[in-house]
Amino acid sequence: MLAIVGGTGLYELPGLEIAHRSRDTTPFGDPSGEVLRGRLGSNEVLFLARHGAGHRLLPHEVNYRANVFALKRAGATMLLGFSAVGSLALEIRPGDLAIPEQYFDWTRGQRQRTFFGGGVAAHVSTAKPVSAVLVDAVRSAAARCGLEVHRGLTYACVEGPRLGTQAESHFLRQSGCHLVGMTNVPEVFLAREAQMAYATVGLVTDYDCWLEDPSQHVNVASIFELYGSTLKKAAKVLDALLSQALPEPDAAIRSALGSAMLTPDTALTEEQKLWLDVLRR
Repeated sequence: MLAIVGGTGLYELPGLEIAHRSRDTTPFGDPSGEVLRGRLGSNEVLFLARHGAGHRLLPHEVNYRANVFALKRAGATMLLGFSAVGSLALEIRPGDLAIPEQYFDWTRGQRQRTFFGGGVAAHVSTAKPVSAVLVDAVRSAAARCGLEVHRGLTYACVEGPRLGTQAESHFLRQSGCHLVGMTNVPEVFLAREAQMAYATVGLVTDYDCWLEDPSQHVNVASIFELYGSTLKKAAKVLDALLSQALPEPDAAIRSALGSAMLTPDTALTEEQKLWLDVLRR
C-alpha cells in the first residue's frame, strides 16, 4: 500500500474517500496527526500531514519516527512525500517538480534519526536511499500529464527553521547538491529502516539565496507566490499515478533488515520484538 505524506500546503487529499481514521500513539511517541486510510483513484492509500493540521510543527519538531512507524503499522510498503524545496541549480526553476535520488544530511542532531539503539543494533545500507521503482512510476505518471519532473538530484537537508545564509547556499552548491529543504531527513532513512520504498516529489519554490539578485532570494512570501500552481501540478501527477495499479516495491528495500540486524532476537525484550516485527513486515 502507498502512504502519502503531505508537506507544506498539502494537509488533506481532495477526493480521498476516507474509510478509517487513526490517531493511535506509537512506541516512538505521537505522529503529526491522523493517519487516514481511504481510496483515491484505483488504489487504497494512506495519508498523513507531515506538519499536522494547520501546519503546527516546524521541521525539527516533526516526530519522524512516529510518522513512519504509524504508516508502516497501518500497512504501508511505499511512502511518497511531497515537500517544498529550494533550487541550487539554474536549470531547476521555481514552479518545477523535482525528485531527489540522493541525500546530504546537513541537520544538526536535534532529530531522532533511527529506530535502533537502546539495545537493538542494526546498520541499514542507504547508498541508494530512494526507490527507483517508485521514481519511475511517478515520472511515467507525470509524462501522461504532459509534465516534466527533474530526477537524479541531490537534496541537502538543513535544520531550519531559519532560511539559509548565502555562504551556506554556495557551500551546498559546491558540494554537489541541487535542492535544499528541511524535512526529508530523517524521513527517507527511517523509511528504509522500515523496509518501505521511498520517494519525494519536490515542489520548487525559489532559488534559495545563491544568486546575486536579491529579488531571487528565498522568503516566505516568495515560497507561496508560485506554490499554488505548483501544487496543482503535483496533484495532477498524483491523480495520474493513482489512476493505474501501483508497482510492487523494490525487493531489496522490502528485505533491507535481513542483512542489517546485529542483535539476535533472543537478546530482545518482548516490547522490542513487537515494534521490530512491524518494521519487518
